Amino acid sequence: MRVLISKREEYVIVGVNGKIFLKWGGRLEKRDVIYLDHAATSWPKAPGVADAMVKILNGPSASAGRGNHGMALQAGRTMFTTRTRLAKLFQISNPNDIAFTSNTTEALNLAIKGYVKPGDHVIATMVEHNSVRRPLEFLKRTNGISVDYLPISEQGDINLEELEKTFRPQTKLVVCSHSSNLLGSILPIAEISKLAHDHGVVVLLDAAQTAGIYPIDVGSMGIDMLAFPGHKGLLGPQGTGGLYISPKLDLEPLLHGGTGSQSEEPEQPLVRPDRYEAGTSNTVGVAGLGAAVKYVMEQGVERIYEHEWNLTQTIMRELKGIPGISLLGPNIGQPRTGLVSFNAQGHDAAEMAFNLDRDFGIAVRAGYHCTPLGHKTAGTSSGGAVRASVGHTTTEEEIEALITAVRLIVK
Repeated sequence: MRVLISKREEYVIVGVNGKIFLKWGGRLEKRDVIYLDHAATSWPKAPGVADAMVKILNGPSASAGRGNHGMALQAGRTMFTTRTRLAKLFQISNPNDIAFTSNTTEALNLAIKGYVKPGDHVIATMVEHNSVRRPLEFLKRTNGISVDYLPISEQGDINLEELEKTFRPQTKLVVCSHSSNLLGSILPIAEISKLAHDHGVVVLLDAAQTAGIYPIDVGSMGIDMLAFPGHKGLLGPQGTGGLYISPKLDLEPLLHGGTGSQSEEPEQPLVRPDRYEAGTSNTVGVAGLGAAVKYVMEQGVERIYEHEWNLTQTIMRELKGIPGISLLGPNIGQPRTGLVSFNAQGHDAAEMAFNLDRDFGIAVRAGYHCTPLGHKTAGTSSGGAVRASVGHTTTEEEIEALITAVRLIVK
């Protein structure tokens, strides 16, 4: 049973059939959550995810790559099936160029620390997540690299002419978020990649907010490394993710240890994906991710994007009509992922999120979203912002509930 909040000013409606009337300020004691925090993690997960994971836990499955018996081989087939589906989704020719990780942060650390050498210069942007910024700052302190954070407009646009001026002879990597997790803006990756490749520079794309939501083709977009989560737009379980590494690149592994292959050698094997997957694999999580990717491809990424974009346009149009509300990111009608960040004049962002949850059963995220650079760009460093993010199951009724709840809070 979902919560519906009436546009009428006399009462709040809880449920669909039995109507419970409460005066303003009353607390909704019994309700299901309206989940609008998909940019943090998806919920509910794709159909079939839980079943695929339970099948591994309860069935004859062992450790992938550890042994030639049937159970171990079945675990290996599970890993390969998911790898193959991801390769198809991202237009990757060789599935073995995808290394599984526990999340996007690990993938970005593998890419950045495995590729950037002492004295190198890196170009990033002013909307990067801390999973990009902190590894770069760590290497600045320990390896003497230099980093330029390219300015981004308040609407999330990048100035390609400024990017062109930022390249140096020492520049080895351009790393950028495909879509800002604060602004929702989508960068022109093909154009960025062309400029980078013209200078002989590698491109690393953080697809935390776009994988499974926005079409990605590593070839046509010129992506040399692609970091992605399994638990957001791909609708899989937490603890899953991956990094695509171009066959032209050879990264230093982030972890060293057992791979089940070339065990007699003291160094990590060169063969992929073993080189970047030391330790026992998360077969259970990868099985769930495989089921999720299958569902996403059946639904169609373009269809999912259109659904989420339409919902964001409704949110923006309605919020724009509420006095004191300011919106962040691209204007109405422009491309964006399924999130809208906003603030209400005179209302603390964290307090608004708390009230939305406590009084209306609506889950959003407030604060700095692990992107202080993004908030500096947006001019919201003093208190952060409220972020509502939709998913593939979000309905128009749930958006109506959010809008009405915000009206009540700021009234």
